[in-house]
Amino acid sequence: MMDSKLRSGFTTGSCAAAAAKAAAWMLLTGTEKTDISVITPKGAAFDAKILDIQRTADSVKCAVRKDGGDDPDVTTGALIYAEVRLSDDEGVRLDGGEGVGRVTRPGLDQPVGAAAINSVPRAMINREVSEAAEAYGYEGGFDVIISVPGGEEIAARTFNPRLGIEGGISIIGTSGVVEPMSEKAILDTIRVELRQQKAEGCRTAFISPGNYGLDFMKETYGMDLDRSVKCSNYIGLTVDMIKELGFEGMLLTGHAGKLVKVAGGIMNTHSREADCRMEIIAAASAKEGAGTELILSILGCLTTEEAFTKLRGADEAMAESVASRLMDGILASLSRRSGGGLHIECIMYTKENGLIAASDGAVEMIRNNREQWNG
Repeated sequence: MMDSKLRSGFTTGSCAAAAAKAAAWMLLTGTEKTDISVITPKGAAFDAKILDIQRTADSVKCAVRKDGGDDPDVTTGALIYAEVRLSDDEGVRLDGGEGVGRVTRPGLDQPVGAAAINSVPRAMINREVSEAAEAYGYEGGFDVIISVPGGEEIAARTFNPRLGIEGGISIIGTSGVVEPMSEKAILDTIRVELRQQKAEGCRTAFISPGNYGLDFMKETYGMDLDRSVKCSNYIGLTVDMIKELGFEGMLLTGHAGKLVKVAGGIMNTHSREADCRMEIIAAASAKEGAGTELILSILGCLTTEEAFTKLRGADEAMAESVASRLMDGILASLSRRSGGGLHIECIMYTKENGLIAASDGAVEMIRNNREQWNG
């Protein structure tokens, strides 16, 4: 769903890896380097300009400016620094400095106390620095510090403080590449895909925020999410299009992290629009008789995955009742948005807990449309 006219960018993780590689290269060779290339996990090459080179007798520090392309990103323009020193220890020891957040609560990619540098960027940094060492026959280790001047101020405009990341931004990125998506580009693509399906005779629209849960849907229901229309965060506007184009029904499938918001009437599920997932789950739990201790525990969760794990651990039957109540809320919100006259079903799941809830007619809807999705 990327507009071909929009320019891609690179993640903070890619920037940190490029800066670290350049610093290691300069430290080992004693010469200055103003550009460097790294390969992102997606396979794309990132040719980075190296800025603000600072050299001492035993260290090199340099920066890469974050460029998110045409995707709106609060970190765009920030300088991502890497300072590299030689070490007698083996391997790459990585930590965060100024402007890189620290994890203060469990449930995130890194343990409590660690720098908020996620596992994929950590692997990238390790690989790129090690590559520089191998190229010059160095067999010792490195100490690498990633920093982002102004990162604490930038982080105040993100959800980091709420998630339990304090003192700065996170160094993130799973593909290494920022795929630019404007709202208009996404909505235009959704409309085109729905029109194509309608023109091909489909009476039911199958939609999903993304491909998350691809394996789960294939293994459990024989449904290929690749063939569904990706609505991103724009669930409400997608329902509007489905109704406008004259579909008879729709099946929404997705991760609970998105769909729990719909149970609360939130039709744009982007985190910058709203995030009251735990409050919605806690309220549903209270209505199903959960005690104060469990409700407070849910309110303290960082993810819906964690919340449902707590519910199931406390009382399996109650967890099912809560999930059913949430599903009723999702269907009510979708029906209200559609104005009626549209047969709506839904399936909600998480990675660890699998199926959370399915509406009564969801499996039958898949069965009746199996040829459409597997043909």
